[in-house]
Amino acid sequence: MKLGIMFVAAFLLAAIVPGTQAAGVTWEERIEVASGHAYQGPWRMNESEFHYVDDPTVAIDNEGVIAVAWVDNSRKNIFFQSYTADGRKRLRAPVDVSRSPAIFSWLPRMHATSGDRRSVYILWQEIVFSGGTHGGEIFFARSTDGGKTFTNPVNLSNSIAGDGKGRLTRKHWHNGSLDLAVAPDGALYAVWTEYEGLLWLSRSTDGGAQFSKPMHIAGGDRADPVRGPSIAVAGDNTVYLAWTVGEDRAADIHVAKSDDAGRSFRAPWIAVESDAHADAPKISVDSTGIVHLVYAERAGDHSGRYHVHYTRSKDGARTFDAPRKISTPLPAGFESAGFPALSVDRDDNLYVLWELFPVRGGRSRGLELTYSLDAGQTFATPSIVPGNADPELGYNGSRQGLLMKKLAVNTSGAIAVVNSTFRSGKTSHIWLFRGHRDASPR
Repeated sequence: MKLGIMFVAAFLLAAIVPGTQAAGVTWEERIEVASGHAYQGPWRMNESEFHYVDDPTVAIDNEGVIAVAWVDNSRKNIFFQSYTADGRKRLRAPVDVSRSPAIFSWLPRMHATSGDRRSVYILWQEIVFSGGTHGGEIFFARSTDGGKTFTNPVNLSNSIAGDGKGRLTRKHWHNGSLDLAVAPDGALYAVWTEYEGLLWLSRSTDGGAQFSKPMHIAGGDRADPVRGPSIAVAGDNTVYLAWTVGEDRAADIHVAKSDDAGRSFRAPWIAVESDAHADAPKISVDSTGIVHLVYAERAGDHSGRYHVHYTRSKDGARTFDAPRKISTPLPAGFESAGFPALSVDRDDNLYVLWELFPVRGGRSRGLELTYSLDAGQTFATPSIVPGNADPELGYNGSRQGLLMKKLAVNTSGAIAVVNSTFRSGKTSHIWLFRGHRDASPR
């Protein structure tokens, strides 16, 4: 009976008509970016029979051009497409970015710039088995023609440690434990963790033509494994990192700061300490220097539900405000919220997106959004992104891990959200949702 009620609630929530207001946001009709089969066979490394599309990520430039990258597991590659502000495809066919059809490519991150050249930068996890116990290397490619062509992929990690894995326990981890940021001066910062628990950073000062040798930031020396890094850049020199750890039921969010454009970092410290389990942080900095941090937190044992929490720092991340839950109240039919995304627009308005879970510990189904118009002092009542909680679509994909980036907002506040859905034995999809915050939200 409970399952039936859950499906009815999800259906009603999904029935919000695109083009109408939901918590001060107007959404356009969703766009199907890609589709495929929905079959995942047993894990046999790169010989596995995986036939579905998944792992979308999104970027939006200041002119409203939206870039989407995703994975086609049948072809084992990452593909790219872009859209005009009114939802028209800019490329005749998706562009193959990773070009490694014998090796799985998973969970990309992406940034796109405005202007005549429209550079696109993509970072991802390639399931290369280099001799260690786990497969994984971190690859990068760039485009300087708006995504029409990409450079040959470059291996940034070159290790045997299983790069891109964010470990919770020895037997449980999420792939996609990586992030990418671009500074105002064009410098690129790539960060990732490995299965063994170390956090690495590599930087480029020439727009991605070359990257520095990876620098060890945290983890190791019997410390808990680093998981789920997030990176943000303030100006041309200040870099913030946030992450959580595995193997700890009371994991806290850690932060580290660089004042010399990522050449060195201060010793990390705990942003907010509690007895609960904190996971999947996202960090950002606004134009006034306020550091914003969101993450999921679960109180109690593994049967407890997660909520999304928000905190901020006005002193360069030395101290943070008391965190607040921003994912309450949960919609009817959902028991948990987690894996948030965070974006800040030109006017320092905040936008936070997260996954919704009908059953604690189960698959996510649906995405919910809120925003703040006063730099995090207050948040609007959360609302489901219309058209993505339909039970006919199955549940959200993200089958290799929920450490993703599904939200992008440009300087004028145009919103782009991506999601994947998987209905076993039927179809899988990549979806794009376009929205904008209303001038006078209610």
